[in-house]
Amino acid sequence: PAIPKVLQLGIAGLSPNRLGLADWITDDRNPLTGRVTVNRIWQMFFGAGIVKTTGDFGSQGDSPSHPELLDWLAVEFVESGWDLKHLVRLMVTSETYRQSSHASAEVKTIDPLNRFYSHGPRFRLQAEFIRDSALAAAGILTNRMGGPGVRPYQPAGLWNEVSLSGNVRFTQDKGANNYRRSMYTYWKRSAPAPAMTIFDVPSREKCVVQRPRTNTPLQALVTLNDPQYLEAARALGHRMHGVSTEINSQISYGYRLATGRSADAATIALLRRYYEQELDRFSSDKAAADKLLQIGEYPSDASIPKEIQAALTLLSNLLLNLDAAITRG
Repeated sequence: PAIPKVLQLGIAGLSPNRLGLADWITDDRNPLTGRVTVNRIWQMFFGAGIVKTTGDFGSQGDSPSHPELLDWLAVEFVESGWDLKHLVRLMVTSETYRQSSHASAEVKTIDPLNRFYSHGPRFRLQAEFIRDSALAAAGILTNRMGGPGVRPYQPAGLWNEVSLSGNVRFTQDKGANNYRRSMYTYWKRSAPAPAMTIFDVPSREKCVVQRPRTNTPLQALVTLNDPQYLEAARALGHRMHGVSTEINSQISYGYRLATGRSADAATIALLRRYYEQELDRFSSDKAAADKLLQIGEYPSDASIPKEIQAALTLLSNLLLNLDAAITRG
């Protein structure tokens, strides 16, 4: 029960056990922990770390693009008492983060990889962010913190082939557990949640500090057809219907909830045409409206005509699938 000699800690007073190692890792005189943590959080919000090789700060790793910034953020993080919320707030309220992702031709020539942060970063969000954002826009995200893992929507029979015991079967949760944050989703490493893995979530069989980021048609099939997203779309449609009796105002409100942006007149006109097209279809095919509204456990609103609910659901589904809704930029 001793600290590995190869570390050559050289700090008197440390216990020769795991507690001593933990004390050394978080000691103010050890700059590595703060710098690595800050760099990983930076990578989450900017797409790439100040040190691009997030998992390698050694001699084979990349040099920091802004070493003074990395040092300052690390010191600020440690002196704040290792306060992650303070660090996140510092980053997302910075002028650098709040830049537009639009870049002129000159900027693209001078800074094509955006290593000098001449414009805002643009990249697809992580799987957990996409799901949680959809639930939050719909107003059904459960904000309760802590507790055991939950089992939201997954395909039937998902665990059948990988369970060591025939009695271990996936059983979907009911009620509020379907709307908890993605970090609480129960994780079976031999059969991870498909709606997550399609967005490059690692299997958790080993530590991954830098996720790959792909864009495939399968991802669109998830956000267009998965019960979790269709249910969120129906709830978002209810929110839109409740804010106004005028469809343009409803569209503007829903667009703002889904993307965080204000829709221009041309966008609202385009979305209205789509809504009216679907409303006409569901008005003449009530069975199709009923079938759509039965997906998911979230209850329908009896005060809203079914054809309007169905049309608003598909409109909301479109909003949640917009590039502006699933991409940071």
